[in-house]
Formats: sequence, C-alpha cells, structure tokens
Amino acid sequence: MKIESRFLKYISFDTQSSEESTTSPSTDKQKVLGEFLAEEMRILKLQDVMQDEYGIVYGTIPGNTDQGDVIGFIAHMDTSPDASGENVNPQIIRNYNGQVITINDEKKMYLDPEEYPELKDLIHHDIITTDGTTLLGADDKAGIAIIMSVAEYMYRHPEFKHNDIKIAFTCDEEVGRGTEHFNIERFNADYAYTVDGGDINQYNFENFNAYKAVVRITGQSFHTGDAKGKMVNALTIARNFDSMLGEANRPETTEGYEGFYHLYDMHGDVASATLTYLLREHDMDKMHKLMERMSSTADYLNTIHDNSVQIEYVHQYDNMKDIMIKVPQIVEQIDIAMRDLGMDPRPTPIRGGTDGAMLSYKGLPCPNLGTGGYNYHGEYEYASLTQMKKGVELILRMIKNNVEA
Repeated sequence: MKIESRFLKYISFDTQSSEESTTSPSTDKQKVLGEFLAEEMRILKLQDVMQDEYGIVYGTIPGNTDQGDVIGFIAHMDTSPDASGENVNPQIIRNYNGQVITINDEKKMYLDPEEYPELKDLIHHDIITTDGTTLLGADDKAGIAIIMSVAEYMYRHPEFKHNDIKIAFTCDEEVGRGTEHFNIERFNADYAYTVDGGDINQYNFENFNAYKAVVRITGQSFHTGDAKGKMVNALTIARNFDSMLGEANRPETTEGYEGFYHLYDMHGDVASATLTYLLREHDMDKMHKLMERMSSTADYLNTIHDNSVQIEYVHQYDNMKDIMIKVPQIVEQIDIAMRDLGMDPRPTPIRGGTDGAMLSYKGLPCPNLGTGGYNYHGEYEYASLTQMKKGVELILRMIKNNVEA
C-alpha cells in the first residue's frame, strides 16, 4: 500500500481524545483504529501483536540478524480535542508550485506562503490539506503511516538486515496521558523514537519543562446597591492578577527557547474565580522564576484583599535533554542518517512535550522525529506527502546504519 493511501485511510477514523474523560483510553473510538492497525500488523507478519486494555497497540518486526540494537518506534492514535476529527475531507495539491492554497473559499481560508513561509520549502511536494471544517490528523497519523510503511518495506524486502524492531501506537497523547499505561517491559526495546514532529528535517531531543498552575480566588458577594466597602469581586482580582503578569511571557509573544505563562481557562463569578495556566520553560531555573513571579503577584494581591488568592502548582513533565545527554549516540544516529540521505538536519527544541519525554524519564530514552505535518490542532493543518516518504527512508537508513556500525 502506498503511504498516501495508508495515511488517507487512517485519517478517516475519528480518534479525538477527551480532556474531560477519566477512562483509559479517554474515548473508545481510539480503540477502533487500534484494532485496524493490529490486524494490519498481523497481515505484515509482525509478531506479539496485541492491543491491551488501555487501547495501546504493540508489535514486533522480527529481526533477521542479532546485529545492532533493538530499536522502537512510537506514534499516537488520538487527535486533539481542539478541533473535530470527524468526517475529514482531505484535499491534495500535486506538485505544489508556491501558489496560495485555497482551503475553503466560502470561509475565506487560505494557506498563503507569505503568512506560512514553511510552504516555500515545499515547492514540488505533494501536499494534503483539510477542507476547513476539521483538523487533518497528521498529528499523529502521519507518524503511524510512516512507521507502518517501514514495516511493509521490511515485509517485502526480507533481505534488509535488522534486529527486532518494536512498534507501539498509544492513546491520549493529546491530553497528556499517552504514557500513563505504557508497558516498557512488554515493549522491550533498548531505546525508541517517537515519530510525532513537524518538518522532516527537524528532530528533537529537548522539550519544555511543564507545570500547570491553578489560581483560585475568593471574593465577597453583596448586592450592588449596597456594595461599597463590602464587595470583593473575584473576577476583578482575576483580571488584575493576569494583567500583573505582563505581556512579555505569553505564547503569542515568544519563540524558540523562550518560556511563557498561558492562561487557557478562566471562569467564575463575584464570589469565586479560577484561572488555569500552563507554565513552560526549557530551563528549570527560569521555570522557578516564572513560578516566583506568579507567587509574588498573589502575595501582593493578598495584602490588599485579605489572602483571597491561592495557587496550586501541578508538575506535568520534564525536559528530556537531561536524559539525552547521557545517551548521545541515539541522537547522533538521526543526524548521521539525515546527512547520508542529503537532508538538512536541524535539531530543534520542542515548544511542548511528547510521549518521548515522559518515556525517557521512565527508562526508555526516546528522541522525536518529524512527520511532515504542519499547523497541528486546527483547520489549517496540512502535511507534505513527499516528506512522509522521506520519513520512511530516514527510519530505514537509521536501522541500516545501526546494524552496520
């Protein structure tokens, strides 16, 4: 099966995860794609194929040599809750020539290279977009398509030398629970790579340190006609709290290694209000400074409003760079293989997290590879089918180099 056909099949499955659900997986529909993938793996003669009770799919491409490491490749099946993944209607632009791409003329949705300059690097690529009503699902069904295409290549080319190759497809990555039930012992790889990035020439071995901050504000509600000197409006305090953090450290004003506060939920009334923030920094000392600023802002407001502001900090994940520096060879393998293929290797910090970051701290070192997808989590998402094909070549080259080392 061509990688294009494979990808189109995978994105036809609605696998949106849910932040509200407490089950694992958070939505049963993720299991439907998992069952399909497990059957496809069996057809390609993978061994030890199973989907566990949490929806995670495992399998092994049996080796034909004991040379080289046992390497794993991991992608996630769920799509983001931020946009619908139901009834995806993809559009394919063949041999892209640099023009403005119309996603949905009626909704005036376009991909303009002046606004999305990465398109300028995709001249002559085959590009797939949404129709403006859903996300595409390249995050991370492009990764799944790449891994399964590698598996098919090995099935059709028994002469290709490799040790056991481990494959896993996880659920609920988009809601931060992708590795909650991942069985590293069952997976049984020396190390692994998540295939869950963007530009195929980029790879990642460092990511944000991450905390969530829940700010709870207690007010005093009185009738507005008799409120002078009595009312303490929790919503006003909430507005002031966020304003005092300033505008410099926000997602919309930062890039690269710059960290931020991200207010993503705010609700309440006069009597009480809750603000929920994501705190992100690559450097933990800088993370502590973000937290100190937030705490000092609360302390100041509490001197005025009688201890009305309380903050709870919740640790989410850590920068995998601290693990990667102990096993530099598994990162170097990416760079070497890219250069062998005439690619333009660009190590890039992730402005977010991956399953690989959490797995690295659980004992499975796991850098991240690109997939050729862009503008994730929304209706402007698109992917380069040409880069997906290059992703297959890259993984095969990494495996080949490892056996021959």
